[in-house]
Amino acid sequence: MAGVIKLPKDKRAETRFVRKVGRYGNSLGVGLPKALADKLRIAQGDEVEFIENDRGEVVLKKARKGNLPEGVRPEVLQVFYDVFEEDRGILEDLRNR
Repeated sequence: MAGVIKLPKDKRAETRFVRKVGRYGNSLGVGLPKALADKLRIAQGDEVEFIENDRGEVVLKKARKGNLPEGVRPEVLQVFYDVFEEDRGILEDLRNR
């Protein structure tokens, strides 16, 4: 058909890790694979946060530490961090020029 552009489907890379759940005091715990810990830049003693999205999926992120300046809402800072993470490659390319 003339004038029709076929767009490629979004094929995001997906990596799966399977771990057994174990007892951690009165709670349950899961060990993180080294590759995932490296990717998240987390080490022993760091804090992580679990975020459930509107599709019922749980996202694991390294918790951000620090006090916010007065008048800055946490959700605004989170959006900033999300955009920064999405554009990290662009920012690193600019830094290396």
